[in-house]
Amino acid sequence: MTGRERIALTGAEIFDGERIHRGRALLLDGDHVAAIADEVPGGTETRRLDGGILSPGFVDLQVNGGGGVMFNDAPTVETLGVMAEAHAGLGATSILPTLITDRPDITRAAIAAVRDARAEGVAGIAGLHLEGPHLSLARKGAHDPALIRPMQADDLDLLLAAARQVPVLKVTIAPESVTPAQKRAMAEAGILLSLGHSDAGFAACADAAGHGVRCVTHLFNAMSQLGSREPGLVGAALECGALSAGLIADMIHVHPRTIAAALRAKRGPGRIFLVSDAMATAGSEIAAFTLNGREIRRADGRLTLADGTLAGADLDLARALRNVMAATDADLPRALAMATAIPAALIGCDDRIGRLVPGARADILHLSDDLRLRAVWRGGAPL
Repeated sequence: MTGRERIALTGAEIFDGERIHRGRALLLDGDHVAAIADEVPGGTETRRLDGGILSPGFVDLQVNGGGGVMFNDAPTVETLGVMAEAHAGLGATSILPTLITDRPDITRAAIAAVRDARAEGVAGIAGLHLEGPHLSLARKGAHDPALIRPMQADDLDLLLAAARQVPVLKVTIAPESVTPAQKRAMAEAGILLSLGHSDAGFAACADAAGHGVRCVTHLFNAMSQLGSREPGLVGAALECGALSAGLIADMIHVHPRTIAAALRAKRGPGRIFLVSDAMATAGSEIAAFTLNGREIRRADGRLTLADGTLAGADLDLARALRNVMAATDADLPRALAMATAIPAALIGCDDRIGRLVPGARADILHLSDDLRLRAVWRGGAPL
């Protein structure tokens, strides 16, 4: 597509990020959305689709790898390009590459790679997610325990500098490993702080929300659970309106009935959104890969370490959407928003991605009526 080519997509329902339009046309002006219109202007090329739903491209805030590669193994612009292409082919046209707990030099390389990828125009890289190393050993999950540690002054300096280099920086922390002053400094610098891999109780997690934390990483997994006498991080995620929460809806990390209960229980304005927590297997046929020198095996829809510990997910967001629709009473607009507008708004980008509104980037999915991916446009160009 040329920079000013004008095209109308018709014949499908249109989800704009909030509601569904029927019997209307999606107008594209080059690489941007022009409008959702009742009529197609004269002289506009019309492409008629055979039913289904047009949706904004998915926005995935937790992507560890894809296309056979892991970000931790080679935090370079080239790796980011491979990951972005793999996930775009699965419908996630905007991703936050996620670095799992690693050495400081790898963290610095990841920050530089995202900065440079953005400068070079690598499509689909919205920013960076650093998941660790300032976590809790008690809830380490698949993270290397030898690399987990409390935040120090030089760690904070690195993150504050990174926030000036990348447009979106999400950092997952355990509140017990980061001081209140450190949390406030990061929040004031515009860092999206997320609680995860934590054994902290409800009070500590709610207090963290008061110090600028706005998110929870992979709700229910690697965190203190909801109990009768101690609500834990799960309870804080559901009760604290200031917190949004990512959810891995593969029906392995979280039971279907637990997902349904969480959607009913979540107090706003924070909302639950979908993440893939995808690893190198996304968009590839590989059966195994390594993370920090440890083998992760792919079998029966699971990714596990040798001891059976879950290590990321073998999931894409289209399948997560289908799972949510099957497991809950969420209507279609709410489920679609969980993979588009909600995460886009959380990272402050919903004027450009996650919605089909005038001026937004023309990242578009054509989904079948049963939410299977039929086609992808990125910046108005079909993939």
